[in-house]
Amino acid sequence: MNFTDVVESRPGEGNAHFENDPSNGTNATLCMEEDLEVLDSGLSGIVGRSTALREVLELVEMVAPSDSTVLLQGETGTGKELVARAIHDRSRRTDRSFVKLNCAAIPTGLLESEFFGHERGAFTGAIAQKVGRLELADKGSLFLDEIGDIPLELQPKLLRALQEQEFERLGSTRTKKVDVRVVAATNRDLEEMIGQKQFRSDLYYRLNVFPISIPPLRERPEDIPLLVQHFARQFERRMNKSIEGIAVETMDALSRHRWPGNIRELQNVIERAVVVYVKGNLSVKKSWLSRECPQTESPTGPSFKRPGMKDREMIGAALAETRGRVSGPWGAAVKLGMPASTLESKIKSLNINKHSFKTVD
Repeated sequence: MNFTDVVESRPGEGNAHFENDPSNGTNATLCMEEDLEVLDSGLSGIVGRSTALREVLELVEMVAPSDSTVLLQGETGTGKELVARAIHDRSRRTDRSFVKLNCAAIPTGLLESEFFGHERGAFTGAIAQKVGRLELADKGSLFLDEIGDIPLELQPKLLRALQEQEFERLGSTRTKKVDVRVVAATNRDLEEMIGQKQFRSDLYYRLNVFPISIPPLRERPEDIPLLVQHFARQFERRMNKSIEGIAVETMDALSRHRWPGNIRELQNVIERAVVVYVKGNLSVKKSWLSRECPQTESPTGPSFKRPGMKDREMIGAALAETRGRVSGPWGAAVKLGMPASTLESKIKSLNINKHSFKTVD
C-alpha cells in the first residue's frame, strides 16, 4: 500500500460533512465519520493530506527501504517520532525491534550506560549487568530523539559506535558488533550548535545522511480539521462518550490558530474538550488556545520587511542570517513568516542562489 492510498481517503470516507448547509443561515455542524481511521491506517498514526505532509511521506517512501541514517528536523510537537516509526515500519527491519531513546530525558551520568550498557560492578550502583539500547536494537532500528542534547564528551564514542557499528559495554573490554539502522531527531539547529562548539561536526555529518524537515502545523492548515476529528474520535472512545459533532465556528477557530505547540498542543486541546463534553457539539474555549510564541511570528527586526524593502533584499537578508537554510524551525521561511514551499518558489523566480549564503559568516 502506498502512502497516497491511505492519505487520500476514498469518496465518502474519512471526511467531515455538513449536517446543515452553512449557506442557509442555520447552525452548521461537522459530523465525524466512523471510518475516519482510514486516513492513518498503516501510517503509524500520521493523519493528513496536505502537500507539505505528502512531501515528507514521499521522502519516507524513498529512504525507508534503505539502511541510510535519517535526521528528522522540526519544531517540538510536529510528530517526529511518528515519522521515525513510519520509516521503520516500511523498512526491511519492520519485524525487528524499534528501540527509542530520548537523549534529553536521561541524566548525563546515565546516558552512556543507556547507549552501551554496562557490566556488573562497572561503577557504583551497577549491581547487575545492563543491556544498552544499541544492543537491544541489533538487526532493528534505533530512534535517537533530541539528539542535540547529547553531552559533548559522549559524542565521540557515539560517533564511533554509529560509524563502525561496534562498541563495548561499560566495564568490559569485549567489543560487540551490531547491525543497527539509526533515525535521529532534533528541534535544535545543529549547525548553529557546531558553530558554538556544542555539537561535533563529524557526528553531525554522520547523522545528516538523509535529512527530512517536518513542517509545523501552521504550514499544513488543511490538515487541522482531519486531526481534530481524529483526536475527537480517539478520546471519545477512550472516555466512553458519544460526540454529536463539531460546530463549524469551532473548527474555523481551530483552523485559524497558529499552534505554536503544533500537533501535540492540538491533541491536548481536543482531549480537554472531550473531558468536559456533556452533550451537543464539541466546543473549545478561546482561553484554552496558547498565545503565539516568538518563533511562530514574523520577524520585526530591521533586517526584515522594512517599508519599501524589495522581495530580493528581504529574502537575501533572511538567507544570510540562516546561512542559506530555507525550511525547518530556524530557516528563512519561519523568519519571513511564510511556508517553505512559497519561499522556495520566490527564490526560484527571483533566480537567487541560496547555496551562496552557506559561506556567509
